[in-house]
Amino acid sequence: ALTDPRRRGEIPKELQTCLTRDVKPCHVSTEHTALETTGRDRPGLMSEISAALYELRCHVTAAVAWTHNARVACIIHIEDGLMRGPIMASKKLAQVHEKLESVVEAHHESGERWSVRLTAPAVGRTHTERRLHQLMYADRDYKQCQGCDGSCRQWNGCTNTHVTIEACREKGYLVVNIRCRDRTKLLFDTVCALTDMQYVVFHAAISSKGTMADQEYFIRRQDGCSSNTQSEREKLAQCLIAAIERRESHGLRLDICTQNKMGLLSDVTRVFRENGLSITRVEIGTQGERATGTFHVTDASGHEADLRTVELVRQEIGGSVLRVYRSPNGTSRASSSSISRNSSGEVEERAKFSLGNLLWSQLERFSENFGFIKS
Repeated sequence: ALTDPRRRGEIPKELQTCLTRDVKPCHVSTEHTALETTGRDRPGLMSEISAALYELRCHVTAAVAWTHNARVACIIHIEDGLMRGPIMASKKLAQVHEKLESVVEAHHESGERWSVRLTAPAVGRTHTERRLHQLMYADRDYKQCQGCDGSCRQWNGCTNTHVTIEACREKGYLVVNIRCRDRTKLLFDTVCALTDMQYVVFHAAISSKGTMADQEYFIRRQDGCSSNTQSEREKLAQCLIAAIERRESHGLRLDICTQNKMGLLSDVTRVFRENGLSITRVEIGTQGERATGTFHVTDASGHEADLRTVELVRQEIGGSVLRVYRSPNGTSRASSSSISRNSSGEVEERAKFSLGNLLWSQLERFSENFGFIKS
């Protein structure tokens, strides 16, 4: 992707080896116990969960979390910190489950939905991002999702998401048109939403121009039912908007590469919490003695974090924070900037342009990955 800073020669050579060995948790080996959590998001939640796992002597080998519409979906792969293997003892699994339930329900509200699930190791791999879509859809994070109406669809300055759904009665299709900001994995996220709602794509046309992308799908229900009420269309539009929004990055992005150790995730998230930073997205993995990951953070109110606060966090965590990125104007998510230190020790900020794409090269992987997940 053009957004990858490794291709711009901005990271020292001695660190590039670390990043090229980055463990991207999109395909996580299921040799470890998987913890899945969904529910209402709140500041410090990831810190509380990782601290509880450390207290129970569970070692985090990979973690991915998304937040959207005040909801959170999190998948954490853990192993026994003493035995260095999957947690097999039913007593230990029950202990972990009970502890985590008490953590996520600590600020429980009446009628609040929470789900904590531990799964034993399985054969093969699971596509974690695919599973995150399923978890957030099941948690109904699409509620209240509203895109722009059709009145501004032709306005070039509008970068919000537009979804229109019409019936093609001659062929029995629903015709879905989507216009939104272009980015990586946009096609993947859209197809995930259609699949989760039991729709089959018969024809599709995809194009992108500048920073915007257009998608058109001719779909039918998987069960062959031709019913398409107004409420069904509204729900489909909401789910498509949610699937597009879930991956959008909010706040500053911190890339970390450091020595792998027991309780690392707990230490890093504790520093964020103590400095008033809230995590909106996480992707971290380990390989041998190294741990690499990406954190997106905001302040406790959801606004962009102050750079001085982030610099204090960088100093407390140490040299493991490789780079910090942010949108130069605080609203554009297609651009980013990097923060580094010059020879005098002052923080520098350099803006750079990035452009997403629809990753046609990933189409072959889509057909493979969708087979690994069972709803």
